[in-house]
Amino acid sequence: MPLMDHLTPTGHQPSNESDPRPTQRSGDEADPRTTRKGVQTVASLAEFDSPAVHPLMPPETPNSEPSPEVIAVSSPPIDEPRPSLRIYSHSPLVYWWPVWVTGYAMAALVYGRGERVTVGPYEEMFYPGSNPGVLFLLILTFVILITNVSVRGMASALVVMGAALISVVLAYFGWWDEVLGFFGNLKVQLSLGAYFWFSTLMFLIWAISTFVVDRMSYLEVTPGQVSSEVVLGAGTRSYDTNGMMLEKHQEDIFRHWLLGLGSGDLQIRTTGATRETIEVPNVLFIASKITAMQRLIAVEPGATEAS
Repeated sequence: MPLMDHLTPTGHQPSNESDPRPTQRSGDEADPRTTRKGVQTVASLAEFDSPAVHPLMPPETPNSEPSPEVIAVSSPPIDEPRPSLRIYSHSPLVYWWPVWVTGYAMAALVYGRGERVTVGPYEEMFYPGSNPGVLFLLILTFVILITNVSVRGMASALVVMGAALISVVLAYFGWWDEVLGFFGNLKVQLSLGAYFWFSTLMFLIWAISTFVVDRMSYLEVTPGQVSSEVVLGAGTRSYDTNGMMLEKHQEDIFRHWLLGLGSGDLQIRTTGATRETIEVPNVLFIASKITAMQRLIAVEPGATEAS
């Protein structure tokens, strides 16, 4: 019966692959954890491996001691500089900026549209008309007049503005040559070198006066105090701000608004036993300076240190 040779007895497994029980290794390699009794041993060892139930380790007890208190140590305050404001009084030369600006503009016009004319052994560049020269002289005269004579009132302002408007209209239509022809053809023509060097000298004088000479003396305003300082001198005078009065003067339309771009004259009146009046003329951006000055003199001298 050949088919019977391939049959196996009931309950016999042909291979150990389907046997779920682990095989025991022979000799010294036998692992006690693979036996049935060893299964219980493995479970018990697993329980012993846990630090919470290990018999050799004492049970953990909550720490009854309070944690140390952390105290934040603040650094000492840094001395901040006291707020201050410097007010400079400028000379009338601060209003002369239109002169050198116009001079450089005319020099550029002559350089671009001028003609070369032989004067002696040299050649010079001139504009073929009198319009640039007349405008330059009128602006120079206008600045001299405004910086030395106060134009107050609406009537005076209208007269000056009317004259300036007529001059610009005559230059725009090129009629200055015809107007000057009635005076013996006395034309106003300046060379390129005259415009350039005159404007350069005016610019240097204006810059040195505005940014160097005028800053040699100033008023320094600190909380509760106003002092007069001189850079190259040892004289310093302080004034108490209690009851101090500030006055702003901007009556001159051309000098303060047109040429000064919002400048004005500051007048300070002190109170006390010795009352004085301090005149600070030609202060640039006077509105913002007075606002900052009022804010500083209203603060008590010790308020900033206490804060």
